Amino acid sequence: MLTILVLLSLAYGLDGADVVLSCSLIEEGGGMGMGMGGMMGGSTFKRTPSTLVFRDLVGNDDLSPELVTPYNPPETPNADDLIFELMLSSVQIPNADSLLHADCNEQEVFCEISSYVPHGADPESAPAHFIGSVQLGGGGLSLTLVLQTLSSNTVESDTPPLLQSKLKLPLSQSGTLMTEVVFVVFSRVPSMMAPIGSDVVLDCGFRQKDSIHGQDVALEWRLQYRGNGHKILEMKARATETEVGSDVLVKQEGTSAEADLLVRDGNASLTLRRLKVTDEGTYICTVGSGEFQTQQVVQLHIKQPPRVTLSEDKLIFQDETPQKLSCHCHRYYPLDVQVEWLSQLASAEEPVSFSKESSLSSHRQHSDGTYSLSSYLILRPDEHPPGTVVTCRVSHTALETHRDASLTVDRLEPKTAFWTIVLMLAISLVFLYQAFKSVAEVQSSEGM
Repeated sequence: MLTILVLLSLAYGLDGADVVLSCSLIEEGGGMGMGMGGMMGGSTFKRTPSTLVFRDLVGNDDLSPELVTPYNPPETPNADDLIFELMLSSVQIPNADSLLHADCNEQEVFCEISSYVPHGADPESAPAHFIGSVQLGGGGLSLTLVLQTLSSNTVESDTPPLLQSKLKLPLSQSGTLMTEVVFVVFSRVPSMMAPIGSDVVLDCGFRQKDSIHGQDVALEWRLQYRGNGHKILEMKARATETEVGSDVLVKQEGTSAEADLLVRDGNASLTLRRLKVTDEGTYICTVGSGEFQTQQVVQLHIKQPPRVTLSEDKLIFQDETPQKLSCHCHRYYPLDVQVEWLSQLASAEEPVSFSKESSLSSHRQHSDGTYSLSSYLILRPDEHPPGTVVTCRVSHTALETHRDASLTVDRLEPKTAFWTIVLMLAISLVFLYQAFKSVAEVQSSEGM
């Protein structure tokens, strides 16, 4: 996968700014390929450097004209250049301004272009179609665009147009392949994290150049996890001037999508209720309308933070006997958890790690898929005098920072020792009294 270098240029147009991206044209044959979303394909692919130019992507009134460099096509058109120039006049892309600011936010952008044949179309007929996949790194905006070439008749010229050497398609006078976006499926949150038991909405939507009134819109959601996949929702909807009709073909319990939002707003999002560990995985949102169909991938990560407790609320050494302290990490997900033991003397400025002296239990998996683990530490009175703070520190991917459970070694209170002595004396006096009483009774019996 080729990483876009930067936002190479920004320019004021009548309606917005231009964004120029370095991309790759993907064709069968060549090295091993990996598609958008990190899914390895079964065949090999050849990559050819190309350029993707978004014309008037988004209004940008905050930028000063002095701070931007306009995009200028090559002065001399070259038939070997692959420059896809996109017109967005009829299809608006939500959150497109995130592409504009990707470089400033230090976000990588991934881009691939490949040929596409609409449903029922003749591959040899004009216009030609392409799929453009653009994804911001770090879980940002993800786009799958259907590009349709514009007729060479739209460019007035007395000479025949120059043909692109690889694609054999006519180029504009500036040497670019003129296209327009006719269909796009997008996700503004292609990767998300949620805890067990919560409700989430997996974001997916589409936009289309032509009106969808009177035609079916098909939506399918699939879940892929560790090589296994299954369909969890399939819906067909149609909008008329007065109502929305829908037919739900497949629906897994706890999932839902709104037919009226699908056909009226292009909202194909999936709602998942009362999340379970088994809901984790790769969700594929496929939208089809008319002759076009494409998809987006949304990653859902289930993360449940551990609850941390100690086996004792307080610790008092009665004598020189060591005592065992347990730290319990309850019901977390995923599996990886780290436990560290710290000990800080009352006179010390920094705690000292005692983790090497601890031991761990095996992971215990519960019926809901979560895990529990215990760590054990032997404490000795000579190493942990009164006033020492003992801390169990737990780190887990679901925690923004570590979670601590602590106690302070207490002194054996004199009052407790005093009453212990009094009790021992009382027991001794009772014992002596009983002994003297028994002796007196024996002597009295012998005197009789």
